[in-house]
Amino acid sequence: MPRKPRFFLPDVPVHLVQRGRSREPVFFENNDYHAYLNWLKTAGERYDCAIHAYVLMTNHIHILATPKDQQGISRMMQYVGRHYVPYLNDTYGTSGSIWEGRYKASLISDEQYLFACMRYIELNPVRAEMVGRPGDYPWSSYRRNAEGEHDPLITEHSLFKALGKTKRKRQEAYKALFDVDLEESQRTAIRAAWQTGTPLGNNHFKELIEKKLKTKVGQARRGRPEKRRKTEVRVTKGL
Repeated sequence: MPRKPRFFLPDVPVHLVQRGRSREPVFFENNDYHAYLNWLKTAGERYDCAIHAYVLMTNHIHILATPKDQQGISRMMQYVGRHYVPYLNDTYGTSGSIWEGRYKASLISDEQYLFACMRYIELNPVRAEMVGRPGDYPWSSYRRNAEGEHDPLITEHSLFKALGKTKRKRQEAYKALFDVDLEESQRTAIRAAWQTGTPLGNNHFKELIEKKLKTKVGQARRGRPEKRRKTEVRVTKGL
């Protein structure tokens, strides 16, 4: 079966998800997280992809980024993969791919889903019951976006900048969004979008995307959700 194509558009945010092969860990020590983030920063700058949110879980990653051209996201992820996979294999004496196939991606309607997607990403460690609050997890963008901690990887989206005239006001407004949990319908929509490659937004947004791309870009999965395998590691609960 041929691979399902992925589509990107300039200035349209993208939610990226990549999981470890057989749900196995892809990060073991602090140095691994630092290495991945350093290569992600370099790749984002090199290929003009603004990164707004991220989380590095033990066996998967989430990134929300906006590219300046159609090739930026693909080139960014290829760059990170070409550096991080050999690094991990060399460090731990393993071989082969560490990822479960290609990364998954969905275009995001920023006006409807930008903040919901950012919260979905940064709440992953809480959903996985690894921490009690998002600020307790060190490998995500929450501390930067909500608490002002320095993180050169992050570029504020225009909608984030509109939250307040000063950085402090923006952080306070963003942090207040976490006072209310995401609705189950939002989590379901976000999850279905990245799993299937379907644009995340209303019908008008999807029609605009398909018109620009001149092709159909996917449909959310219907029916019963797939069962989790018993061998899954605990942190996959955060997906």
